[in-house]
Amino acid sequence: MLAIPDTWAQDPPTFPSDLSMPYTLTPGRAAGTFVAEIKNRRIVGSRFAGGTVAVPAQDFCPKTGDSDPELVEAPHTGTLTGFTETDAGIIALIRIDGSDFDMTHRILGTSLDSLQVGQRVEAVWGDGEGILAIEGFRLAPDAPRGEIRSLPDAAKAVEQIPYHLNLHYEHAFGPYYGRLFDEIKTNRRIMGVRTSDGEGALLPPREIDDLTHKPTGTWVELKQTGTVRAMSVIHLEFIGQTQPPPYIYAEIVLDGASTRLIHNVGGIDMSRAKELVKPGTRVRAVWREGERTGSLADISHFEVIDGEE
Repeated sequence: MLAIPDTWAQDPPTFPSDLSMPYTLTPGRAAGTFVAEIKNRRIVGSRFAGGTVAVPAQDFCPKTGDSDPELVEAPHTGTLTGFTETDAGIIALIRIDGSDFDMTHRILGTSLDSLQVGQRVEAVWGDGEGILAIEGFRLAPDAPRGEIRSLPDAAKAVEQIPYHLNLHYEHAFGPYYGRLFDEIKTNRRIMGVRTSDGEGALLPPREIDDLTHKPTGTWVELKQTGTVRAMSVIHLEFIGQTQPPPYIYAEIVLDGASTRLIHNVGGIDMSRAKELVKPGTRVRAVWREGERTGSLADISHFEVIDGEE
C-alpha cells in the first residue's frame, strides 16, 4: 500500500448505492415454451438434428450451434454431476435423464455431506408459476431412469417476461475518492492529484498514474473553470434520469487537470445548444444550493463563460 500524499487522517463513510433496472426479457421460442409448460409440470427440452438433447430447452445447441430444434418433454429425474454450498443453499449441476447437458438448480432436504456425484435426484414441484414452479431437486435413489418423449401439444411460448433487477451495495471510497468528496461537501473544492511527472493533475484522484503506472504526487486544488472537449444533447427519456431532457452531457477538462470530468452544461437556451456549446467552449461550475451530499451532484451544472474571461 502506497502512502497517502499530503492529506489528513479521515474515516470516510461508505456510499450506499442501489442499482435498479426494470427491463423486459425475450426468451425466444425454446426457452419461452419451457417457461410456458413449467406451470403444467412438464419440463421441456430441445432435440437437435444430430440427436443431441438440451434440457432446459434452448434455441441453439450448446455443442454444435444447430438451430430449429424439435421441442420434447423431458423426465423429472436425473443424475447429480456437481454441487456446492452457498448462502442460498446447495446449488447443483443436474443431468436430466436423456439430456446431453447439465442444468443448474437447488438441492433440497439434505446436507452437503450427504451428496455424491452420481446420485439420483427428482424434481420437487411447488405452487409457483414460471421457472419457480420447480422448487428444486431432492435425492431419489430408487427413481427409475426416465426417457425423452415427443411434445406434440406444446403450450404457446411466453414471448416476454417483465423483470426488475435491484442490487444494493456499499461502495468504499478509500482515501482518494474519500478526500475528493469530503472537499466537495465541506469546502466546495475540487481536488486532484499530481501526475507522476508533476506536469498535470488527475481527476478523479487516484493512487497510480494511468499512463506511467507510477505513484501519483501531491494533492492540488483544481480551478472550477474548464473547457468542453466533447458533448451530446440528450433528447430521449430513460429510466434513472435525474433531469428531464433536453440537456447537455459534456466531457470537461478543468483548468490544470489532465483528465476529463463528465457533467452537465446548463443555463442556456436549449434550442441553441449546438450553437452555444461545442468543443472549446469555456465553462464554470455552478454549485447546488441546499444540503450537500458529498458527491458530484453537489455541482448543479457548468455554465458557459465564453467572453467573460
